[in-house]
Amino acid sequence: MAAILMLSPAVLIHSLTPASAAPSSEKPNIVLCMTDDQGWGDVSYNGLKHIKTPNLDAMAAAGMQFNRFYAQPSCTPARACFMTGRHPNRMAAYWPGMPFRTKEITIAQSLKLAGYKSAHFGKWHLNGVAGHGKPIKPDDPRGPLALGFDEYFSVSNWHDKDWTYSRHDGELVQVPGDCSDAIVAEALKFMERKSKADEPFLALVWYGSPHSPFKATDADREAAGGSDYYGEVLGIDRSMGTLRAGLRRLGIEKNTLLLFCSDNGGWPNEKEPVKGSSNGPFRGRKGDMWEGGVRVPGIIEWPNRIKTHRVTEVPVCISDIYPTLMALLDIKDERKTGPIDGINILPLLDGKMKQRPKPLGFWQYDDRSSMFDGQMAWNDNRYKLVKVAHEQFELYDIQADPSETKNVAAEHPDIVNRFKAELAAWHASVKRSSAGEDYVEAK
Repeated sequence: MAAILMLSPAVLIHSLTPASAAPSSEKPNIVLCMTDDQGWGDVSYNGLKHIKTPNLDAMAAAGMQFNRFYAQPSCTPARACFMTGRHPNRMAAYWPGMPFRTKEITIAQSLKLAGYKSAHFGKWHLNGVAGHGKPIKPDDPRGPLALGFDEYFSVSNWHDKDWTYSRHDGELVQVPGDCSDAIVAEALKFMERKSKADEPFLALVWYGSPHSPFKATDADREAAGGSDYYGEVLGIDRSMGTLRAGLRRLGIEKNTLLLFCSDNGGWPNEKEPVKGSSNGPFRGRKGDMWEGGVRVPGIIEWPNRIKTHRVTEVPVCISDIYPTLMALLDIKDERKTGPIDGINILPLLDGKMKQRPKPLGFWQYDDRSSMFDGQMAWNDNRYKLVKVAHEQFELYDIQADPSETKNVAAEHPDIVNRFKAELAAWHASVKRSSAGEDYVEAK
């Protein structure tokens, strides 16, 4: 029988006790939060009017706000990219629900080399299990334990209110109420234990909201004017407030790198907008190469390093998380083989990076054609090349035309040709990885 957990966010915060001291090593704690299908326009600091997101607004105002934060077109690919710093197609995570390659080295495995304890909370979606979120067994070969985490309170895919979660010891736990509150409550327990033990930690808090089917609590739906979608967004915002308050209560907020982002663009409801997401002014939706499919909310709050509020237009991607943490902690994981697509963004956090040093590559596997064909994009600081069909390319000036309304390929043939060559070289590299050529076999 599953245990039943009942704990309100308010009770949780007041039950936390301050850690006796910061970790002696002064290594930062790392908390990486990612929502599920939340569009760029689904936060009030980006212009959302239907509801307010005061906690995310406060986080953005206290840290670095990324106006050009990129994920991937859909959920499993985004999670594979997040974990490894590599494009998801390198590890054959082409589509939602496809299994993760166990030969990949994850962020949790690499951070162990620096003494970090790690835990995952919420949506996993890397073990090849389709449908709604189901319990994950401790011996799952593609579960959190197998991929380097010490603990988990997770399910295989999306989760809504009144859900049953699985722990790393095999226990099933039924949690009434909002799913965002549920995973943050468990994450804060983990953080408190590690803080008291003077151990630096990595916590991945991967939300199941606001993924369909939308099922907000009655109170959140009412507060959102009858919208289940925005009721779920209210739950996310409230839980992020709980999380930030919990870090302060533990006395570890200054030495914690806290990231918030979404996994891909949202899925708008054109007939009834309040029943679906908003990608702001951007073209496209989840699954697209257009900005609306891949540009998402992004914030990093880290008081010890980001002293004042800053807004940046430099493109940043979830693929940058892994190499940034490796640089921060001076980790050289010799098990990690093959190209890394992300970059170290510490210079950006320190105000020393004015442009991205290399473009971002996107490739959406298309099951209607060859495995190694489909829509692609090559996204630089100013221009973005989009492959819309076989040998059909369009070019957009993202700085001047972020909504991608005017194809300027005819005006810049030199940029088109250079970008096409760079994209082709990158694509060939990803195909080699997809074929398994990156992995070093044990002798």
